[in-house]
Amino acid sequence: MPDTTSLSRRALLAGATALPFAPLDAMADEAAHCSPAGTASVAPVPGPTRKLTIAWNQNSTCTAAIPVAKEKGFFARYNLDVDYVNFAGSTDQLLEALATGKADGAPGMALRWLKPLQQGFDVKLVAGLHAGCMHMLAPKGGPAKLEDMRGKTIGVTDIGGPDKNFFSIRLKEVGIDPESDVQWRQYPADLLSVALKRGDVQAITGTDPFSYLYKRQFDLVEIDSNMNGSWAHIACCVIGLRGSLIRNDPAVAAAVTRAILEAGAWVACNPDEAGRIFKPFAARASAEDIADMLRLQGHHHQVLGPSLHDEVVRYADALKQIGVFRPSLDSARYAGKVTQDLFAT
Repeated sequence: MPDTTSLSRRALLAGATALPFAPLDAMADEAAHCSPAGTASVAPVPGPTRKLTIAWNQNSTCTAAIPVAKEKGFFARYNLDVDYVNFAGSTDQLLEALATGKADGAPGMALRWLKPLQQGFDVKLVAGLHAGCMHMLAPKGGPAKLEDMRGKTIGVTDIGGPDKNFFSIRLKEVGIDPESDVQWRQYPADLLSVALKRGDVQAITGTDPFSYLYKRQFDLVEIDSNMNGSWAHIACCVIGLRGSLIRNDPAVAAAVTRAILEAGAWVACNPDEAGRIFKPFAARASAEDIADMLRLQGHHHQVLGPSLHDEVVRYADALKQIGVFRPSLDSARYAGKVTQDLFAT
């Protein structure tokens, strides 16, 4: 994993005690799996405890690291007192809230943020938090792979959503034009199953926990996800901070980012407890359900600095292929504008 810190000798020895017969390379893999991205040492914020506000969508398991960071003391470790705001508005409204100081940071889906960030909001992407949480599902006996989707209709909850963009990219990769070879129809989430049953759509897309629960409830099969192929090594969820925090309080910006990344790495290795912590925010899912979702996602994949820049370049290039970005966009320059390396030495 890019930009990954090794565990301390004490932690590695603890792993050896827990797994006395594990081969050395397996122990090293586990060390990387449980470590946050980055190698720079981050000190607690000096002086009085610093209060911050994080805006988040508390219904999405993508954000599990946020309540974990508070519950398990990762924020407190860096002398931070963090309040949450459950934000249900548009992405433009969220980015404006960050840019104007109504919130200090937020987790979000890269494919939801990248287009609005072109408007010049004073917000920077500072880390990729994890991979994998988008799914394309179909009934058994229906389309089984992306190549089967030509001429089909796909149901989505948001025609401009990250899952629609991602699976448009994936269809393009297998030679299917996502605009002319398939149709997309938008429905409220609770009507997607009705559309599938009536045959109005042949597949649906979504994110967790919605997709996980729908797959089980309606006995659906997975056609594709962003945990397949090379996309399993690309962060789908990112951390954004207001630009003024980065400029005026770089130590605070680094501390809150590090705390969230440490919490995310903890989630990767403690999905059962993370599921229990997140349960109050996911009314329809059990703690066991949430733990299963977290296991299926790529919470071991985090990126910072040049690696984050390169992943944004890849997204931008892909979005040009499906018409979201204009073909003339300089992807590398764009990535340089919207990302910030907080830990450069």
